[in-house]
Amino acid sequence: MTDGELALLLARVQFAFTVSFHFIFPAFSIGLASYLMVLEGLWLKTGKAVYFDLFKYWLKIFAIAFAMGVVSGIVMSYQFGTNWSVFSDKAGPVIGPPMQYEVLTAFFLEAGFLGVMLFGMERVGRGMHFVATCMVALGTAISAFWILSVNSWMQTPVGFSVGPTGQLLPTGSWWEIIFNPSFPYRFAHTVTAAYLTTALVVGAVGAFHLLRERHGKGAPSVGSDAPPPATASPHSAPHSQSARTMFSMAMWMLTLVAPLQIVLGDLHGLNTLEHQPAKVMAMEGHFDSHPDGAPLILFGLPNQAEKRVDYAVAIPKASSLILKHDADAPLAGLDTIPDDREPPVAIVFWSFRIMVGLGFLMAALGLASLVARLTKRLYDWRLLHRWAVLMGPAGFVAVIAGWVTTEVGRQPFTVYGVLRTADSVAPLAAPAVASSLIAFVIVYFAVFGIGTWYILKLMGHAPQPHDPGLADAPIRTAGITPASQVDRRIDPRPDVAEGAR
Repeated sequence: MTDGELALLLARVQFAFTVSFHFIFPAFSIGLASYLMVLEGLWLKTGKAVYFDLFKYWLKIFAIAFAMGVVSGIVMSYQFGTNWSVFSDKAGPVIGPPMQYEVLTAFFLEAGFLGVMLFGMERVGRGMHFVATCMVALGTAISAFWILSVNSWMQTPVGFSVGPTGQLLPTGSWWEIIFNPSFPYRFAHTVTAAYLTTALVVGAVGAFHLLRERHGKGAPSVGSDAPPPATASPHSAPHSQSARTMFSMAMWMLTLVAPLQIVLGDLHGLNTLEHQPAKVMAMEGHFDSHPDGAPLILFGLPNQAEKRVDYAVAIPKASSLILKHDADAPLAGLDTIPDDREPPVAIVFWSFRIMVGLGFLMAALGLASLVARLTKRLYDWRLLHRWAVLMGPAGFVAVIAGWVTTEVGRQPFTVYGVLRTADSVAPLAAPAVASSLIAFVIVYFAVFGIGTWYILKLMGHAPQPHDPGLADAPIRTAGITPASQVDRRIDPRPDVAEGAR
């Protein structure tokens, strides 16, 4: 391996490492911002204190996750200007304006209303505070819109020409560039994945606290004849109500959205087959063409050197049935692609299976929760609660696996079919890239490791009915009832009303 090849490999590893860390936080904050909007809306509509308690609880976690997402995202622009400066120069005329629009719209919207959302409960009216929460949620969605538009254009480039200096210049309508062929599918699939990721985390936290209560570390479940444990606090009942509410809401999201995500994934896959067939060939492990129907390889060991999948476990003709909706439809294989245009098959093959497998596990958890709900066991089925806790990180693993499938499957190109990755890297020496990579690894694990540990610590505490962190100060804004002074008129149940005082 030459110094240039090593520098290219290290630059790719560095970008993959930093963007993987970064992707975790937006995937969580996009869904959590919308969840906070729903919680505050339900509180304003119903007046039930449990929704306000959950809003305060998740608001702290959102603030930390959002901050870490912003900080980790700054590194992306740094790398565009150093390790990938050639790519920035050549593709900048097309991808630069949309990324600038992301700053002018989403970032300014989030920054403008985030302070009101975090610190304005005692300073503005409830309506204005709810508007701020909605604007932050909208800002996260708009940010995803622009970033995914840019990424999708790199996957399915349209509306450009190659200039005399090798730059990619926009020639068509900007609408054509923004709404490129893969963008609608990628946007829907990715944002839905963010919602499922948040639902799994919220469900895991709710299930964790339900299990703690069942093991004597909280209140007994409602309907139980067991007396409260000696160590139970006066607020155990509101804690139980908060855990039940967040678990129920999360399971509804999984029940309804996980099957939808499978459908969206199928549509996205069909779109990829049309525009990036080599990626789908790698995902399926199809080294050879199949003129009479291709098998669905469930498991195996891709052997790119020998152009085969060793120890393959396959269902005959099932891949043609899924991809072409015809069991006998022919499917081309990697034998129709030049070797120097093939993606790394093993990575794409397994990352795709991890993503799909976790997606079906999410749908199965949602179905199990629906059965538990219908049989009145949603809050008492300990096996379901343990399963939900184990599935808590599954959304993060799935979105990273999906990102690996998308990005590695695009190789050896940064702009698919137009600009090779080897021609996009800056002329840096391997030791320079290696030193910055080591620095990133150390700093990221230290800074974001501590941040993640603190988020988990916050999740380990049950939501408090009387949280001094947000709404204890008297509100002097005209006509506004202090959120910390919610009385029995908000909820007639004595346990909830007492906890809200």
